[in-house]
Amino acid sequence: MTTTHTIDQLWFTRCPVPTATGLAYKLGWLSEEFARDNINIATLQEAPKELSKHHYDHALPSLIREGGNLLALAAKAQGAPTKLIGLTWIDEWQAILVRPDSGITEPAQLKGLRLALPAFIEHPIASHVRGSSIARGMSLHGYKGALNIAGLTLDDVTLVEVPAGSGNRNGLGELWSGLDALIEGKVDAVYVKGASAVDAAKRVGAVVGIDLDSYPALSSRVNNGTPRPITVHQSLLDNHYDLVVRFLYQTLRAAEWAKSNLNGVRDILASETRSGEDGVATAYGEHFHLQLAPDLSPERIELFRQQKNFMLVHGLLDKDFDLDAWIDIRPLRDAEQQLHQYAAVA
Repeated sequence: MTTTHTIDQLWFTRCPVPTATGLAYKLGWLSEEFARDNINIATLQEAPKELSKHHYDHALPSLIREGGNLLALAAKAQGAPTKLIGLTWIDEWQAILVRPDSGITEPAQLKGLRLALPAFIEHPIASHVRGSSIARGMSLHGYKGALNIAGLTLDDVTLVEVPAGSGNRNGLGELWSGLDALIEGKVDAVYVKGASAVDAAKRVGAVVGIDLDSYPALSSRVNNGTPRPITVHQSLLDNHYDLVVRFLYQTLRAAEWAKSNLNGVRDILASETRSGEDGVATAYGEHFHLQLAPDLSPERIELFRQQKNFMLVHGLLDKDFDLDAWIDIRPLRDAEQQLHQYAAVA
């Protein structure tokens, strides 16, 4: 698509988790892709501080956002002019932690127990976005998923509010503030996820009671990062559609590279997640590198719809909206075609 609008800067943002986008950036492919047009590309984390709020509200037209769905869905419900152009699914060690002497090993044993629920907090730069109390939303859905496996509901447990951690970028383990309450005996179980939580659990001596990743139903693992959306501002699609396609092409290319470069992916992830090698291996396992590519399959869209409905029921959205109308399949479709064309002539 041609346009008379000029652009010299593209921003993208993603959370510190495995993404093909992050790999494409670390490998230098995104920078190379746009350098020929004199377009600089950088992460929002590298941007001036006043722009960081746009990871949450997506009000920056030149931003491509890949991150937790709590904030993407909440911003859309508040009227952000965005489009959903891709969904990824990476299982990243979702677990219910318990004390070593608890004897808890399966979801049915959660009945009647005290589960830690991080207190609601207003995010320091995203208080206007309803879903910004991330740890609370993740924990609530994590418990719901675990209980559902055993035919239980949140009515079968007692949620105990615990002080919320900061969850700042230098200490992601602080999101799981309930770990202290767990070891002190004030609660019986704590939901956690991701590589940083692996390290946090080891520090306090908590153990895995329920490994949500070990259960086959993906619906029990729907949460903030599963599925993880890629969204763009409508004006970027309208005025620079080709740039969005090229961005997704490099993302798909990196996903293909990852399939045969597990060690290289892990090296990059160790810095991306700010976790050690053991944390990365425990959180993501041996096969995550085979499924980094975004898609918009019917199954993944329905799992995403489950998250939206959960947020609506639990007061994490300002209002409902048409999920299907939010989706634009064109950029990913065209990027996939480009990948196949280049592969055919390679």
